[in-house]
Amino acid sequence: MIHELKTWIDYFELIRNGKKSFELRKNDRGFLVGHELLLREYDKDKKVYTGRKLRRRVTFVLQGEEVEDLGLKKGFCIIGLEKL
Repeated sequence: MIHELKTWIDYFELIRNGKKSFELRKNDRGFLVGHELLLREYDKDKKVYTGRKLRRRVTFVLQGEEVEDLGLKKGFCIIGLEKL
């Protein structure tokens, strides 16, 4: 499964250059290991997509339900990413 996600410019660049290998997201899409993310760079100030895209594979999903006592709210998750 491929999930298309809006990604703000600063975070997009960190993922692109390998400094950020995870995403914190509301898990309203049922993210699972093996799914793919199509990250579309988005300028939140201008409210437009820039046209740049990245593809990443989900390697790990930490659900908020599993660790809510550690600060990750129920309904949110941390997603581990790798380049395709």
